[in-house]
Amino acid sequence: MARFCMHPGETGHGKTKIMYAVIKTGGKQYKVAKDDVIVVEKLAGEPGSSVDFGEVLLVGDEKEQSVGAPLVEGASVAAEVVEQKRNDKIIVFKKKRRKNYRRKNGHRQNVTVLRITDILTAGAKKAPKKRAAAKKPKAEATEAPAADDAEAKNEE
Repeated sequence: MARFCMHPGETGHGKTKIMYAVIKTGGKQYKVAKDDVIVVEKLAGEPGSSVDFGEVLLVGDEKEQSVGAPLVEGASVAAEVVEQKRNDKIIVFKKKRRKNYRRKNGHRQNVTVLRITDILTAGAKKAPKKRAAAKKPKAEATEAPAADDAEAKNEE
């Protein structure tokens, strides 16, 4: 029995070309497509920040696939951090029969919820985001001549 998944915009008649990728993060592999929301092991990043995955094992669509050995050259997947949260509690119960040994423990794993924003194949470049220019390099340029003047005074 085949498993079918309808993505947003897909009519089921094969008219849309859905690109997907298999990425590796947190020791696990995930099959992702654009606009998918996935839950992965905890990653550093605030909600709204961007995360790039360079470990892409496979990139493909309905017609063709590109399998890496072990990774696909130049391919990457971009995602946006939706939220940082904790998974549901799991119960860890240990018992040794006939020894009156029972231990009950609970555990909640930290996870990150991601929304896949883009799948980039080899040779494709990510569209640059418009950001305000950083002012730190300009400040360093004004401090550099002052340091040179101090060195010149020390040499005299």
